[in-house]
Amino acid sequence: MSAFYKPDLETELDSPFVRDEEDKLIRRSYWLDKSDKSLVMIMTNGIGSKLTNDEKRAHLLDLNKESLIDEICVQEILPPE
Repeated sequence: MSAFYKPDLETELDSPFVRDEEDKLIRRSYWLDKSDKSLVMIMTNGIGSKLTNDEKRAHLLDLNKESLIDEICVQEILPPE
């Protein structure tokens, strides 16, 4: 099972996260046309903000933007046991 975000195609048919049956981004150019600063904003405050860290990480690795992972994936702080 992949860690990619799977949008609900009934409500998010035009989502830039939609992938084909081989997990290839359908709207890859949407992401590749963005600057790093824009990607950070999209993934932290925009449409990517609802994704889990694992989904964000998988998406960034797929786009060859692993340098942005630390900036985008917020560390979860667990309370003491």
